[in-house]
Amino acid sequence: MPRRRSASSRPSRSAAPAVPVYRGPFGRPQAERLLWRAGFGPRPGDVDRAVAAGLDRTVDALVRPSGAAKLVGPQPKDDKGRPLAPTDAWGHDHCWWFDRMVRSDQPLVERMTLVWHDWFATREVPKNLALRQNATQRTHALGRFDLLLREMTRDPAMLLWLSGSGSDPKNPNENYARELMELFTLGAGRGAYRERDVRELASALTGFTNQWSSSRGPHGFRFDRRRHDARVKTALGVRGRLDWEDACRICVEHRMHPSFFVHRLWSQFVPTPPDAATSKALSALYRQSGHRIRPVVAAILRHPALHTGPRMVTPPVVHAAGLLRAVDRGVSTSAWAWLSGLSGQTLFQPPNVSGWDETRWLDTSTWRGRWQALPTILQGLVVQGDDQVAAYSPTESAEEALQAAIRFWGSPTLTPTTVDALRAFAHRVEGAVDKTWKARPYRAMRQNALRYLIATSPDLQTS
Repeated sequence: MPRRRSASSRPSRSAAPAVPVYRGPFGRPQAERLLWRAGFGPRPGDVDRAVAAGLDRTVDALVRPSGAAKLVGPQPKDDKGRPLAPTDAWGHDHCWWFDRMVRSDQPLVERMTLVWHDWFATREVPKNLALRQNATQRTHALGRFDLLLREMTRDPAMLLWLSGSGSDPKNPNENYARELMELFTLGAGRGAYRERDVRELASALTGFTNQWSSSRGPHGFRFDRRRHDARVKTALGVRGRLDWEDACRICVEHRMHPSFFVHRLWSQFVPTPPDAATSKALSALYRQSGHRIRPVVAAILRHPALHTGPRMVTPPVVHAAGLLRAVDRGVSTSAWAWLSGLSGQTLFQPPNVSGWDETRWLDTSTWRGRWQALPTILQGLVVQGDDQVAAYSPTESAEEALQAAIRFWGSPTLTPTTVDALRAFAHRVEGAVDKTWKARPYRAMRQNALRYLIATSPDLQTS
């Protein structure tokens, strides 16, 4: 049996220091931010319900949903009105999951599934295995991280992606061993591990194998102890006949794991690092809860930094899903796969093992993709200026046009700077209506343009 660490490195049983809690006003701006960061934006009526419930009850409802998730609304379809085929047709895997983001009544569970997809970034694997991994991450979305880590370590998609399957004593592959420490549990450049630890953990992780056939592809993934390096090893200060389960355990029990976990999870919800006191308190909460994810997420969602700190860029798929939710639309085209790609985020295809680079969520290239998604979101909802179709008001004022466009998106909170810019645009259109025949079509086009500008404004692309 591997030797355990000294008592000083094991979780303390003393009371955890208190994590700060936001006690300021909880109105529409605060509720909107919470619903965007802990999910995919509000559906009609969600903001009012959150404000009425208050911060604590809203967070409780998010982190402790009741029963299985319900998908509200029509089933997703492809461009020809057919059901999606996520394991067969190109892009349908993306659309299948994107639909869950739009329709699920458990938005935080789905958002955390996206967090783990980025954390344990996997790509270039058969779609059935990618979907299986996705289901596992959803099951453990708010559960225990140590159990999630075990499941990801023996997950078939991960075994293929990071060369775990087929690693044997003669040729131990170091890919997963390195990422297990660098990306998943301890972090790079912190002095938590050395190259010898990578080699020793690689040997501990040997023994996974699978079958392959032309009809089924890779299948039959399992741990075969006969293919495992059973010699005594020393990794991260632990000596023994370490196997894959030990590798997971000693990483999670390492004294530097809680701070890594807290900082990386925090970054998914707050754009600035936690202060030292908050980091210490969250790390203690995580350790003493038995590596549970739910209480840490709940504490972050109640933290003052989330509600009073700077705005945070919304990931592309979250932005698109939120706009569909705002106008109560579903997924009715497989074009979402390439539209999301233009915005910089295709589900099941993170760029590399490090996941997506959040600093590139919004630049001159990816913003264009967000703009190009709007015709799909607004299909059938644009207003017409043709008298023979659906006549638009020829006398609507600039202010009326602005307020109508804001109401269209569910009356989101907009900054004065954004409102002033939109109002100025609305007034400029008035100056262009210099002939009677222009009154109706120009005002209709103005309304459509205002909807586009609001949806792609800084206020709706950040929270």
